[in-house]
Amino acid sequence: MPGIYNDITETIGNTPLVRLNRMTQGLAAEIVVKVESFNPMGCVKERIALSMIEAAEQAGLVHADTTIVEPTSGNTGIGLA
Repeated sequence: MPGIYNDITETIGNTPLVRLNRMTQGLAAEIVVKVESFNPMGCVKERIALSMIEAAEQAGLVHADTTIVEPTSGNTGIGLA
């Protein structure tokens, strides 16, 4: 991951994996967690929001003058914002 991005959408996804070393001490298993809080708004829904917008653009359903309405106050709406 580079340190400087062209826009905020470049920071979505590719979230880091972190080993849980202290929690697995003495175990044969290695456990890693995905740190989605590194996304701009801190949630996994940003990844699906970006995917939906990009798919709609590629299908020709969304253009520069299109208004998108998402009737939610949840994380999907935050991700789309």
